[in-house]
Amino acid sequence: MAAKKAAAKQVTNENGNLKIIPLGGMGEVGKNMTIFEYRNEIIIVDCGMAFPEDDMYGIDAVIPDFTYLLDNTKKVRSVFITHGHEDHIGAISYLLSRIDVPVYGTKFALGLIKRKMEERMVDKTHLLHPVSVGDDIKVGKFEVEFIKNNHSIADSCALYIRCGGMKVIHTGDFKIDYTPIDGVIMDLQRIAEIGGQGVDLLMSDSTNAESLGNSTSEKVVGDTLTELFRGCKSRIIIAAFASHIHRTQQIMNAAAANNRKVALSGRSMVNIIGVAMELGYLKVPNDLLIDIKDVKNYKDNKVLILTTGSQGEPMSALTRMAAGEHKQISIKEGDMVILSANPIPGNEKMVIDVVNNLFAQGAQVIYSANTKNIHSSGHASQEELKLMFTLVRPKFFIPVHGEVKMLIKHAEIAKDMGVKASNVFILQNGDVFEMNRREARNEYKIQAGNTLVDGLGVGDIGNIVLRERRTLSQYGIFIIVVAMDRNKLISGPDIISRGFVYMRESSDLIDDATKLAKDVILKCAEQNVKDWMDIKNRLKDVMSSFLYERTGRNPIILPIIVSASSNDK
Repeated sequence: MAAKKAAAKQVTNENGNLKIIPLGGMGEVGKNMTIFEYRNEIIIVDCGMAFPEDDMYGIDAVIPDFTYLLDNTKKVRSVFITHGHEDHIGAISYLLSRIDVPVYGTKFALGLIKRKMEERMVDKTHLLHPVSVGDDIKVGKFEVEFIKNNHSIADSCALYIRCGGMKVIHTGDFKIDYTPIDGVIMDLQRIAEIGGQGVDLLMSDSTNAESLGNSTSEKVVGDTLTELFRGCKSRIIIAAFASHIHRTQQIMNAAAANNRKVALSGRSMVNIIGVAMELGYLKVPNDLLIDIKDVKNYKDNKVLILTTGSQGEPMSALTRMAAGEHKQISIKEGDMVILSANPIPGNEKMVIDVVNNLFAQGAQVIYSANTKNIHSSGHASQEELKLMFTLVRPKFFIPVHGEVKMLIKHAEIAKDMGVKASNVFILQNGDVFEMNRREARNEYKIQAGNTLVDGLGVGDIGNIVLRERRTLSQYGIFIIVVAMDRNKLISGPDIISRGFVYMRESSDLIDDATKLAKDVILKCAEQNVKDWMDIKNRLKDVMSSFLYERTGRNPIILPIIVSASSNDK
């Protein structure tokens, strides 16, 4: 892709063109967030997070860089939410802690957002405005209609966005399920009607653009689970996405049909099911749920445990069960453990580790590699994507939500379906796509990237700290402690090693390092070097070369100089 011109903090928009700027979700799975800007007014579609990569040590979440929005706060009119998955709502509370802006979404999505805001103690729930499918919201010069679609979460919607005579359909995450659990099929009729009126731009979910055929209906998964439950004499432990309320409903139904009580394990499972029941999205008989602590009071064939951990997350309930570290549940010989989910790209090794640990403890493990139809994707496969093009017939097309290979494949499908190659645009996060009814271009970029969340800190961890954490994890730390009076050595050096070498077994190395550090300090005294920072830097340089030559490793080297005189600073 051609390099784009560097952009200033603000992108002028005086010519009536619509600007579309993704802050996340392009070339990655997660962190979905897109800016729509027209005549100095901005609306935002989704505001999601991503889970940290394996080498982001200590990082809890990755959210979009809000710099452009913070620089243009007065322009921001509202946020529109397509559905309640973390990769679409997980950063909302962080945004609202910086900007007061109304948020429009369906009832379930806002229920999950409210719970997240309460957890982070962001007192902005008055900004949440529930909508229903079919509602058409007017905000400034924008009009946004919520259109029912199908996905792996309740209340998922596509958006029909209009401004300045331009018409955009943003599908959100979607699949076309002709037998959905809630009985409400995606509103293809409305999409076709809009397509017949002329659509300038289609932005469509690319997650499964490489998958042939059609996605599997959620009903098929329910049938598979019901068959697995039937006749099972052992305990059933099933891991699924907590937010997949339609899957949860089928699990509850199958458990009730087989006279099993259901216990919930995992904070997100308890929280989300609580929200779903409170809002009426999940129908559960009064006597079906039991406390996880009471599982031991029931026969094995009378209990089912619904848990988090389908992705092998290190602190999830299933992972702790597999490792023998769960407080209430220990895996027993013969337990049927079902992973009703496919691994998200990047999570495969964690999932396999959990599966192996479960097998090692004698469990019967049912997962995607050995059993069909225990999971169905919530994302459209190629034939469904083609149907969307047939209904919408857009002039311009932008594939969204996916890794680069997914975006490229979706772009190829668009061309096969009749969209001109010159009208297909593959964007990167930060690209400024500009269009009107006649033409479109993509020539500029704004600042976009990752903001790292570490505990209560948001954005205070950067590449330097991450690099230090990686080094600590790989090579450890090597500390040199000396006491000095100005530039004279009073005591030491003393060496402390953590995560680098075991000092008792590496006494020769420690002795040589101690002697070398002393020589450096004495040489500094001979040269009348009085700046302690200069002395520390010399210690780092010499010790780094020495340790790498002796061990082939690069630990973090931390010289500490303690003042032996009250006159020293």
